[in-house]
Amino acid sequence: MIHEEYMKKALELAEKGMGFVNPNPMVGAVIVKNGEIIGQGWHKKYGDLHAERVAFADCDENAVDCKGADMYVTLEPCCHYGKTPPCTEAIIQHGISSVYIGSRDPNPLVAGKGIEILRKHGIEVTTGVLQDECDKLNEIFFRYITTGKPFVTMKYAMTMDGKIACYTGESRWVTGEQSRMNVQKERLKHSAIMTGIGTVLADNPMLTCRLENSRNPIRIICDTHLRIPLDCNIVRTAKEVTTIIATFSRDFEKRRKLAELSCNVLVISEKDGHIDLSELMCGLAKLGIDSVLLEGGAELNWSMLNAGLVNKVQAYIAPKIFGGVNAKSAVAGIGVVSPSDAFRLTDTEIKIIGDDILLESRLENVHGDY
Repeated sequence: MIHEEYMKKALELAEKGMGFVNPNPMVGAVIVKNGEIIGQGWHKKYGDLHAERVAFADCDENAVDCKGADMYVTLEPCCHYGKTPPCTEAIIQHGISSVYIGSRDPNPLVAGKGIEILRKHGIEVTTGVLQDECDKLNEIFFRYITTGKPFVTMKYAMTMDGKIACYTGESRWVTGEQSRMNVQKERLKHSAIMTGIGTVLADNPMLTCRLENSRNPIRIICDTHLRIPLDCNIVRTAKEVTTIIATFSRDFEKRRKLAELSCNVLVISEKDGHIDLSELMCGLAKLGIDSVLLEGGAELNWSMLNAGLVNKVQAYIAPKIFGGVNAKSAVAGIGVVSPSDAFRLTDTEIKIIGDDILLESRLENVHGDY
């Protein structure tokens, strides 16, 4: 196997930690000796051993000597003490001769220091192996660790004529089952899922992850005037699923009742008649929320875009046409003045999911993005 194939294996392992390691990065490691994989591992859960140490434990369990072996790891090994000891120490102690790295770690506590320590101890280090793939795997971590802000993915499903619902408001279902299951994976990947009060009132959603052996994202409801019903699914299940209601309402009695029902009421400043979304994102970051899947309505989508808070857009397109001058599109608001003012998207990927098409793009020039 060539270097890229070993790194692909490490990437496959790393992805198994999706949804369970936040706000840490997903990392996979493979140890190779004499052309054979003798140990492998991935970071399984926040606070648990890092991928490199799991791979060494795998070797120990099989009574395999790592001395002189090569290691392939998707992210630069850490060199500082946190919840676990530095992985660079373990690599040196086990006598690894060469380390192949996918991404450099932008964490200021690492940021090249891990590579430098390994080289000082005579270990050959090669960087940039499948770097694009490794960087994309941890785009959430990179954004959060370098800017202190959550990575925001705006997701919506629409027909080929750009409608997210019929003129009646009916929207179940625009896309097929396979697309909807892919959305569940995104809910697992992100720390939180966010929507507006309009969606709660119209659909009474649960906003949970329906994958087996999964975990639910934190639910965030943008509710300027605190209109959320006390008997809706979101409030009713707040004891089981962490729920944040963002508002600037001064209805202290309603806030008290929500708190009694296990909802976390987050009071945010007012801006242009709505909650200040930039302040909300900063508040979520302080709570350790590194990523938000935006499943809002057209108005919230516009507000988040207009505030420069969206990093990526996922548009699921179904081979259907709804029509209707009053049928809603994915983004509302006042809109841009001219085509030259459009929000520019880049790095577009096209995926076929069942009968649907998924377009995934990054926003150009998002302030502070990596």
